[in-house]
Amino acid sequence: MIINGCTLSLVKLREIAQHLGCSLIGDGDLEITGLAGMEQAGPSQLTFLANPKYAHKVKDTRAGAILIAEPAPSQNIASLVTGQPYVDFARALELFYQPPKPAAGIHPMASIHPTAVIGEGASIGPFVAIAERVRIGRNAVLYPHAVIYEGAEIGDRFTAHSHAVVREHCRIGHRVILQNGVVVGGDGFGFAKREDGAHYKIPQSGITVIEDDVEIQSLTSIDRATVGRTIVRRGAKIDSLVQIGHACEVGEDNIICSQVGLAGSSILKKNVLLAGQAGIAGHLTIHDNAVVYAQSGIGHDVEAGSIVSGSPAFDAKIWRRAITAFQKLPDLVKAVRELEKRLSRLEGSAGKESSQNAGNKER
Repeated sequence: MIINGCTLSLVKLREIAQHLGCSLIGDGDLEITGLAGMEQAGPSQLTFLANPKYAHKVKDTRAGAILIAEPAPSQNIASLVTGQPYVDFARALELFYQPPKPAAGIHPMASIHPTAVIGEGASIGPFVAIAERVRIGRNAVLYPHAVIYEGAEIGDRFTAHSHAVVREHCRIGHRVILQNGVVVGGDGFGFAKREDGAHYKIPQSGITVIEDDVEIQSLTSIDRATVGRTIVRRGAKIDSLVQIGHACEVGEDNIICSQVGLAGSSILKKNVLLAGQAGIAGHLTIHDNAVVYAQSGIGHDVEAGSIVSGSPAFDAKIWRRAITAFQKLPDLVKAVRELEKRLSRLEGSAGKESSQNAGNKER
């Protein structure tokens, strides 16, 4: 466990249960050396079961103990019973691993403007650049080559990994993490077309606002607004290689997966989940608790609680039926053509018979 800032490599299972507030079934004196997935875990490791569809794997795991929502069916494994196995897996992992944190202090090779105000406890690495009139709260960590443009205002416990950039006048709340290469407040993609066909750059005079407890993964861009603001609200988590266009609103506790693109003025309400490579057209709203499946194209508003898929996206249940039918289309087309030929032959035969009958009547 973590004692006086040190992470121990060996913890008794009952200590983990006490730390997490879990019910313990089995040997509390079992010494745990770490955590692993069910397939990889060994006798001194703790594993977890978060998704019931993988429950059949419990009987085959070599793990010494398991975090689980119900007591494990196997009697050969100790159980930590919890209502949130995956969350408690993350909490337990913190007992064995904490990422290194650099010591407080400002490296002599950092460039900090005299008008910048930096709170106590900050760690500023070499080649960090902080421009004029910047304000940063307490206990910030800026790794080498992070850049903060003029007038930016940032809260407490801010972390900017190498090559993260916060552009001019942007606002960032408390406990925000920017992974490597994130750009907050880059220019929105705005151009007006002249009569001669040339493109005239529209000044991007707005800002980007990042609220508290947001984490943004590597190489993601959150553009500033043309006027007004782009905003990422409290608790949102944004994966790598995501593009958030100008004047977008990302709602509270959103999950946005890798390679998603939001065109300008898209609005995402609370608890929206966008799976990988989803594309969102501009000037639309995705309402609370909606889920957008991977590679979907959204060109219209999405109702609260909806689950959509496809491009253009529609109800995921119907989409699954449609995609099953889609694979059968070549056979269906062939069958329709054969039916058309048979119908044509039948119509031809009926026409001949009708002509013969008419001739007989005339005779």
